[in-house]
Amino acid sequence: MSVAEFLRQRAVDVAVSGSYSLPRWYDCEGKLRSFACRTKRVSPFRMIVDVPVVGKVGERVTSYFQDFGEFQCTISATLKAGFLMELEMTRARRAWMSEKLTWLEKKQKDASVRELRRDARFVPQVSHTVLTLADGSSHPCFIIDVSTAGVAVSSEYDPAIGTPLAVGACVGRVIRKFGHGFAVKFAEKQNRDDLDRLIVRTPLLKSA
Repeated sequence: MSVAEFLRQRAVDVAVSGSYSLPRWYDCEGKLRSFACRTKRVSPFRMIVDVPVVGKVGERVTSYFQDFGEFQCTISATLKAGFLMELEMTRARRAWMSEKLTWLEKKQKDASVRELRRDARFVPQVSHTVLTLADGSSHPCFIIDVSTAGVAVSSEYDPAIGTPLAVGACVGRVIRKFGHGFAVKFAEKQNRDDLDRLIVRTPLLKSA
């Protein structure tokens, strides 16, 4: 199915964080790499996800979402920074998924649920930004979540703990690595109201 066709179908626009792995993507130890992702539009049959590494049409994907569980999927269409996945599941699980999506849709419309603590981690409106290293080189990355003290990202680039870098315009250092990304602690605590503007930088397009 094409993305345009899916956008015309009944589905829920909801952001649910998760992780995924693609075939043939391994780390330096030969282990299958995992990347962070986030849903943008979901139905009981397919979903569009925002990702740091885009797979190819026809590739098999294993994904996991805290609110939905694990899926075996096939990529049916790609976008600039994401792809459309066809979900494989039983009829009973599709019925459960439909009920879950109805609940999430009601939840995100509830103003009391949307209230966040001032210093809580949050997901910025734009999911992609740029890592800039001390030597001036840059790498695109996917923002998992951010707070005034630091940010968690997922990227094809795999830095060592202690690496100094900037995420957008926020300078910091890699302090922790986890299954599908790494955490950067800012050199200085940021102002919550400025973070959306500072953390996001559009990747520069390489000239041909």
